[in-house]
Amino acid sequence: MSDEKKSDTEKKIEHKTEEFGGKAKEAIGKATDDEGLELQGKNDQTKSNIKQAGQKIKDAFKP
Repeated sequence: MSDEKKSDTEKKIEHKTEEFGGKAKEAIGKATDDEGLELQGKNDQTKSNIKQAGQKIKDAFKP
């Protein structure tokens, strides 16, 4: 499904899922001393936070 056709709720769920996945990757990376996985998890969280911020701005301008 294209991003334009997804409902706002679906997008919010997708962004939260990405954030939690990033947290899991970061935790596993720390536990296994895998810096690459830890950084990938942090990167996923950052991307998710940016998407969530964009969604909040979009929601603020809805009638």
